[in-house]
Amino acid sequence: MTLEEAIGTARSQSVAALQAKHAFVSTYWAYRSYQASRLPSLNLYGNLMNFDRSLTLLQSYEDGTFRYANSYNLQNSIGLSVAQNVTFTGGRLSVYSDLRRIDQYGAFKNLTWYSQPITVSYTQPLFAYNQFKWDKLIEPKEYERGRRQYIESMEDVTIAAAKAWFDLVAATRNHDASVSNFSNTVKMRSVAGERLKLGTVTRDEYLQLELRALNDSIAMGENLVKVREAQMALNSILGYDESVEVLPVIDDALPEILMDYDMVLDKALKNSTFNLENQIEELGAASAVAKAKADRGISMSLNARFGLSQSGAGLPDVYRDLLNQEVVGLTFSVPIFDWGLGKGKVQKAKAAEEVVKAQNLQEENDFRRKIFTAVGQFNNQRQQCVASKRAMEIATERYTLMMDKFRNGNATVTDLTNAQNDSDSALSKYIGDLSNYWSYYYTLRKLTLYDFLTGRDIDIEVKEMVE
Repeated sequence: MTLEEAIGTARSQSVAALQAKHAFVSTYWAYRSYQASRLPSLNLYGNLMNFDRSLTLLQSYEDGTFRYANSYNLQNSIGLSVAQNVTFTGGRLSVYSDLRRIDQYGAFKNLTWYSQPITVSYTQPLFAYNQFKWDKLIEPKEYERGRRQYIESMEDVTIAAAKAWFDLVAATRNHDASVSNFSNTVKMRSVAGERLKLGTVTRDEYLQLELRALNDSIAMGENLVKVREAQMALNSILGYDESVEVLPVIDDALPEILMDYDMVLDKALKNSTFNLENQIEELGAASAVAKAKADRGISMSLNARFGLSQSGAGLPDVYRDLLNQEVVGLTFSVPIFDWGLGKGKVQKAKAAEEVVKAQNLQEENDFRRKIFTAVGQFNNQRQQCVASKRAMEIATERYTLMMDKFRNGNATVTDLTNAQNDSDSALSKYIGDLSNYWSYYYTLRKLTLYDFLTGRDIDIEVKEMVE
């Protein structure tokens, strides 16, 4: 499995990828609910078979005395209404039509119909906090943040998969090197044994190789455990069980990419969640200030209702000679003295708004510095990989030459040991540099949500995800 294949598998079937997808789907439907709240709503309402046979307490309007009267009736009603929230004003407009029927039983049997063929109602808060207005500003940004957070979460999956894959590469290479080292050390020990008889190798040097062989055998066992641990860690990210064995296939070729700081910063500010989160926080703080100001001042609401109505003993009667009905009213509340409670809430909200702005300014400076560091690390890392690869090749060749020289009696055990240590260190350094290179690359992808290899912004197919 190549690095690209490992990343593709992790992005398609890892637990983290599944969690990120469901988090975005939740955000998507929350936004759809917000959009639906801005559209007209159609409702059918009614009250069917409401039977009442009881004693009802009544008060005489003439002398104020109370008495119980028999209530024996059946009521039915049905209606249809259309309502619409008005975003610009914060009011609510509704149009409805309903029909009611009352069947009176007992000694005074009677049938009454009452209709309201059409009624227009409007409620308008005055000088109040307009929740619809602020939702219109914030909710689309919340959805966009959720979309970008999903892409960033998938890039986190990519980074984790790349790290686990390179951990397995390093563990596998180290195990292979320890096996090779043990085999070579055993051969060199055999050579040293022959040279010890000839007197060209001291007992101390021979014991060094004996100790080295023991250490190499121990390293083989330890590195095998590390291979298994790295394998299980990678399998966990890829969504495999422990029975699957992944053989990492490494590609030494690195893309010819040189990051430009200004371009990367522009993409990061435009595509990532960083700027968007700052905007949402500032809008939320400004909304809190507006609400505190509205709650402190005059509370006033205009209610108006206009329509037609009629009552009668028969159903056709209630739709003839319709009567106008107009109801208009104004409710208000004026705080006279609140001991500075309203002012305190406003000042507190303003202070919180200033804190948010200051924090965002500081975070933007830190973000710019973070981008600058990431770009510098990546641009330097490619040359680092080239150098460490050449160092690994030199160290490997030197170790081979040193074994030949030792066989010929032209090198000491110390020279051989140093060459072996240098070869092992160079191998680890090269694998580590490759891992860092791709880690820096995918980190920049996450910061910018931009694919530098294809030259396109990273996007998602929303319809495919929510279906």
